[in-house]
Amino acid sequence: MDTSIRPRSARARLAEGTGAEALHRLCAEYFDLGDLLSLVFAEPQLVTDPAWATGVCDDDFHALVARGHADGSIDPALPATWLQSVLWAQLYAGWSYLAEHDVSRHEVLGLVTRTVAGAVTPRP
Repeated sequence: MDTSIRPRSARARLAEGTGAEALHRLCAEYFDLGDLLSLVFAEPQLVTDPAWATGVCDDDFHALVARGHADGSIDPALPATWLQSVLWAQLYAGWSYLAEHDVSRHEVLGLVTRTVAGAVTPRP
């Protein structure tokens, strides 16, 4: 299994569709990195590769969020840096839930993407 963030971001096709659709694909791509990313978050000093320093909130992620603001699929009150935190928090919640409960990966991924979709939906 590929354990790199950049190829997974590329597979999520961040420049395609609405911003919210791209965010949904990004969640799905990152979900299978749970063991690796949980370790990275718990022990960040273990990662010395400079590629990790850029994080997910790079230019492509900012563009995804800006497109979502413009196309009405992402609440314009939510900045990209906030959505980065929401993404990682929900992925971590999903990984924890999967480890602690007798549920399928598919079910938990559905919960994560549904929660993120609800969080970014514009409010009246």
